[in-house]
Amino acid sequence: MQKLPKYFDIHGHMNFVAYDSDREEVIKRTQEAGVSMITIGTQFDTSKTAVALAETHEGMYATVGLHPIHTSKSHHDAQELGEGGKEFTSRGEVADMEVYRALARHPKVVAIGECGLDYYHLDQESIGKQRVALETMIDLANEVGKPLMLHIRNSTDKAAPSAYKDAYEIIRNRAKVLGDLHFFAGSIEEARPFLELGFSFSFTGVITFARNYDEVIRFLPLDRIMSETDCPYVSPIPFRGKRNEPAHVIEVVKMIAKVRGEDEAVVTEQLAKNARKFFDID
Repeated sequence: MQKLPKYFDIHGHMNFVAYDSDREEVIKRTQEAGVSMITIGTQFDTSKTAVALAETHEGMYATVGLHPIHTSKSHHDAQELGEGGKEFTSRGEVADMEVYRALARHPKVVAIGECGLDYYHLDQESIGKQRVALETMIDLANEVGKPLMLHIRNSTDKAAPSAYKDAYEIIRNRAKVLGDLHFFAGSIEEARPFLELGFSFSFTGVITFARNYDEVIRFLPLDRIMSETDCPYVSPIPFRGKRNEPAHVIEVVKMIAKVRGEDEAVVTEQLAKNARKFFDID
């Protein structure tokens, strides 16, 4: 009988070029640390790579989907696709359920996304494309019966509309599956409606050095919280300034327990249980 992993990194990007030089070594460290990982697709190419990695590595699963920032021609990230990928990312991808359907049905694909709304750079044309992509990904998730991996980010302009509220309205009216709000950075009031839908919330290494997440971490029921790294980004203390990796999710779990004032062993066990249940990994 296979031993259950002690930790889950439910959102990381081992498919990104940031790991091209030492991917197998990072995966080995993750496995040796007792961490199971989910590699997240951000557009069609990275979704295919996520599935290929999950197929060939024990304790690794994948998601497939279209990230909202990849629906228009504004995103350049060398950690994701490398310098040579700029021409591709700048075009923007049109959400097409047909091209994702076969990938979505793969047995190691455990969720659809990351998908959602990103208002960080508020642009009305972009928001229209993001909404269409989110609706398409929701329809795909409904069809294959797998949960949503949601990327929702507000604008820095406090007067701007809430991406959480707008996403909630779309999801409430369309989704027949559950979802996880990855890298949740909203308020308790923005969390509450999703909580009532039965959704979950995951947190990254940012919680080890930023205290503005503490209130919502204490507010949420423990059985609705999951841990993630969003690697290669936002390394936790004591790895700040370095490339992140899935094994560092252990620091996130420790901090969730500390913020909540709960026993670390209890929190560790519950977060792993939450991930197995949510993604139907048992």
